Amino acid sequence: MAGGIFSPLGSCSELEKANCHPLVCLLCHEPYQHPCLLDCYHNFCASCLRGRASDGRLRCPLCGHPSVVRGGTGLPPVDRLLQFLVDSSADSEEDVQCANCDRCCTKAELDTMYFCNTCGQPLCAPCREETHRARMFARHEIVSLSKRTKDIHKKCPLHEEPYIMFSTEKKSMLCINCFRDMQGESRAHCIDIETAYMQGCQRLDQAVMAVKELQTSTREAIVLLKAMIEEVRNSASEEEAAINSLFSRMQEQLSERKKTLLKAVQSQHEEKEKAFKEQLAHLASLLPTLQVHLVTCSAFLSSANKAEFLDLGYQLMERLQRIVKLPHRLRPAQTSKINSEYRAEFARCLEPLLMLSPRRSIVGSAGGIGPGITGTNMLPGGQCSKTLMVPSCPPTSDKMSTGPMVKKPTMHRYISTKVLLAEGRETPFAEHCRNYENTYRMLQTEIQSLKDQVQELHRDLTKHHSLIKSEIMSEILQKSLQMDVQIAAHYSAVEMMRSVFEEVWEETYQRVANEQEIYEAQLHDLLQLRQENSCLSTITKQIAPYVRSIAKVKERLEPR
Repeated sequence: MAGGIFSPLGSCSELEKANCHPLVCLLCHEPYQHPCLLDCYHNFCASCLRGRASDGRLRCPLCGHPSVVRGGTGLPPVDRLLQFLVDSSADSEEDVQCANCDRCCTKAELDTMYFCNTCGQPLCAPCREETHRARMFARHEIVSLSKRTKDIHKKCPLHEEPYIMFSTEKKSMLCINCFRDMQGESRAHCIDIETAYMQGCQRLDQAVMAVKELQTSTREAIVLLKAMIEEVRNSASEEEAAINSLFSRMQEQLSERKKTLLKAVQSQHEEKEKAFKEQLAHLASLLPTLQVHLVTCSAFLSSANKAEFLDLGYQLMERLQRIVKLPHRLRPAQTSKINSEYRAEFARCLEPLLMLSPRRSIVGSAGGIGPGITGTNMLPGGQCSKTLMVPSCPPTSDKMSTGPMVKKPTMHRYISTKVLLAEGRETPFAEHCRNYENTYRMLQTEIQSLKDQVQELHRDLTKHHSLIKSEIMSEILQKSLQMDVQIAAHYSAVEMMRSVFEEVWEETYQRVANEQEIYEAQLHDLLQLRQENSCLSTITKQIAPYVRSIAKVKERLEPR
């Protein structure tokens, strides 16, 4: 229901303007009529909430928080505080007439009107000065019109006596009869109205300060969340662009490798087909020869007598033996399987695109070696000087000015650090970030103070053409030098932690690389076993006809 009534707020200014008038209902957009307070401390008119309760519960139209509703009305209790403000606002909009001179005051003059609580009459400023300054009115209580005491707050409704005390235990005002009716231990908690008012103002100030702190924290949280939403949007855009770019490059690489593999397959096909055709032609020419000699042997055995057999039989046997001993290529010289290793080739061509990001110590290119390290901080001999600039901070020494500026701004680092610390993992880097934020915030406060002082001096020069506070110039310079020393010391301390963190990062990277290598090797071994089994099955199927043919020939020759 809330989504249909309230549109999402886009900025902090819209958030502040969304409920700019505290006396206007958020549902009907009219001044409150009998305002009711829900458990979530949102207020709505009684008529706006009527009929919304179900099973003794009323869900807030704004935030959806359920509130318990008691009684047969189906409505939460009336907010007396807000009703008082509504009534006071209505009274302030009425025309006010001075009781002494009958002069009507406009709304612009209401701030100058007074009210005599003793007489119960409004007074204009002239009548207050001319008439109520007399001695007979010395004991009259005269206040501004906005702070007048209403009849309901003057007397006790039970005893019709004026209020004189306040019970801090029951948080209620007491008349003299109420005070007399109280027990002795309860009277110790009673104080006079003026003292109660002063103490109440002090406690209200404390409560207001707590609410202001919560308001500040809420606004900071809103800014942080909006920044994170923007960061998520930017990260999603960058990720989409990276995916599209990588996909395009992968398509290009795969297309080129596809053409190469298809050419290799065609080349293997032509070579194997040529070799098999040559072997087939040889065997095709051998088969008639064998058939002729088998028929010759059969005819010779059936027609030759013993003398003829002994005369010509040995020549025939020698010929058959020489035919058998000739180098006949009965078995295929190679398999019919065309293997281009396309999976490995595709993986090999994608490996440069899908590999992990290079480590900081590995030189990526001539212009950029790694995050925060470029070719400009390479030492002689190819060694890399591991220097990094502090963001939004000018170079203060040779060591700090050798590196480039960090790409990520301060706000991005602040948000990333908040997210890292919010994960709750206690690591050395998280502890370092927590200490760094405290020190950085202190240094930033000092720098901002120096900026304010310099701006004030600049304003003196531009407006007055002189230095009104010339004596603080040397103090600013001295503080600036001290801050420079502190920042350099903090930078050196952070720089000294690099070796510790790089060992952790290197160990993590090496562990991940080893796990990936083992995983890929496991997949490769399984694929290799499967391929070997497939080759065995193929070879078995190919030699099966030859085995059966040889077995038949052997059966025919064995009886002879």
